[in-house]
Amino acid sequence: MGCLRFLLLLMQKKDSFESLVMEHIRLNGAYWGLTTLDLLHKLDAVDADEVIQWIMSCYHPESGGFGGNVGHDPHVLYTLSAVQVLCLFDRLDVLDVDKVADYVSGLQNEDGSFSGDIWGEVDTRFSYIVICTLALLHHLHKINVQKAVDYIVSCKNLDGGFGAMPGGESHAGQIFCCVGALAITGSLHHIDRDLLGWWLCERQCKEGGLNGRPEKLADVCYSWWVLSSLIMIDRVHWIDKDKLAKFILNCQDKENGGISDRPDNAVDIYHTYFGVAGLSLMEYPGVKPMDPAYALPLDVVNRIFLRKRD
Repeated sequence: MGCLRFLLLLMQKKDSFESLVMEHIRLNGAYWGLTTLDLLHKLDAVDADEVIQWIMSCYHPESGGFGGNVGHDPHVLYTLSAVQVLCLFDRLDVLDVDKVADYVSGLQNEDGSFSGDIWGEVDTRFSYIVICTLALLHHLHKINVQKAVDYIVSCKNLDGGFGAMPGGESHAGQIFCCVGALAITGSLHHIDRDLLGWWLCERQCKEGGLNGRPEKLADVCYSWWVLSSLIMIDRVHWIDKDKLAKFILNCQDKENGGISDRPDNAVDIYHTYFGVAGLSLMEYPGVKPMDPAYALPLDVVNRIFLRKRD
């Protein structure tokens, strides 16, 4: 695939339009790009020390959180991306792990939900982010896990899906966050697997791609959000993987590399990552396997948790 060429060029073009519009979420972009490189067996194409130095320049030692770029305020969204990138390079040793764990765990609210930062926005995305971050750092004990699980379960809908908050519309992205958090905490028994599996498999459109909600267009990013959730609840055989893989591959820019949201649209790093991640979940040749809950290459996740057992 031309994805490697696209990613390497994007990293070199610091003043490009893509770089400028991603200024505030640069750390997320680093996670998307670097994870894609690792899935393609090309993480050694970047200077690890340079990346880690930049990651740590986004750190706020007074709070323990990371901002989306140098000088930006800390938020759990960017803190997880920082932890995930450091996991890729096996360099969690550069972190004050207790400080980072205290930052994210301190954002748990009385009802078990989590705020994204000091300003208090609540969303089930943040539940997943905090749980995933703490699990990767082996500090899940710092939150009230039962309350966190109870809050997520309260966001379950009659269609089997989950929303951003209790009563919120079911959405594939939110479903991944809730299913992923329940998987990490060993709480998947709260899910009606057949009901949710049916809702998720209904996201496959006639052209093979997946959408995030009923009546929406297919979008490559849902190749990850939907497929990972189906894998975690053992219902991935309910969709046509061949048609989905063909849809993703049809969204490539065959001249310049990269993947777009749907065929013939402009490519970007976000959809390139989610397209390759989707192919990984379908065991596409040449792409490393990925863990559906932690959103990291499987060998990275195994290294983190096997080492803890040793």
